[in-house]
Amino acid sequence: MLTEARRSLLLEAVREASRKAILPRFRNLAEGDIGQKSGPADLVTLADTEAEVLITEMVAPAWPEAVVLGEEGVAADPAARQRMAEAEWAVIVDPVDGTWNFAKGLATFGVILAVCHKGQPVFAALYDPVMDDWVEASAGQGAVLRGPSFSRPLRVSQETERRRMNGYIPVGLFPMETRRRLVQDFPDFGRVTSLRCSCHEYRMVAQGHSDFVLSGPTPHPWDHATGALAVTEAGGGCTVCGR
Repeated sequence: MLTEARRSLLLEAVREASRKAILPRFRNLAEGDIGQKSGPADLVTLADTEAEVLITEMVAPAWPEAVVLGEEGVAADPAARQRMAEAEWAVIVDPVDGTWNFAKGLATFGVILAVCHKGQPVFAALYDPVMDDWVEASAGQGAVLRGPSFSRPLRVSQETERRRMNGYIPVGLFPMETRRRLVQDFPDFGRVTSLRCSCHEYRMVAQGHSDFVLSGPTPHPWDHATGALAVTEAGGGCTVCGR
């Protein structure tokens, strides 16, 4: 069961991992601390792996009936993804979202955590290690921006005119023909860009600062389960589109 004590534990695990494993390595990575997964734009750093281990070590013993899975663990063991889908309770972690930014010294990165019950997200946290604040959402309870000494409710933008809307589309993740079609629609909007960080893109939409996010053709649960819950709890919508 997702109790208030467990919510607090999850958030403290994220903050502790940030203090111990992420921030000390920001702009302080050696060449050997950075590796590639699928290609030169898909990076993993020592901060990713160490933070995931720390979060797992704090959460798993305190919640033994939950499956705790992170992006790097699934990358090493793809079969773990099926356990994520089948578990009654699953804690899903992206230890450093926006790893490319992090590895290049840009402060647009974050930690993403979702709790899923029977495959459905019921708790979400989008944490900014630099500012030590987070967007938090629970199913049916709304979304808030929180820090150590403040909390305020969130509401998505109510903008409906395309020419006034701004949002995020990671064009490079799509096949070439799809990229061409997407770019043709850009002039209809006020601004279309990408932060290379789902954590901050969803934070911006949940806070009403941006109007939309379009994910890539193969979205991963550690990138989007949290953001989808945060945005819907802030009054927005989430749709899965066909190719």
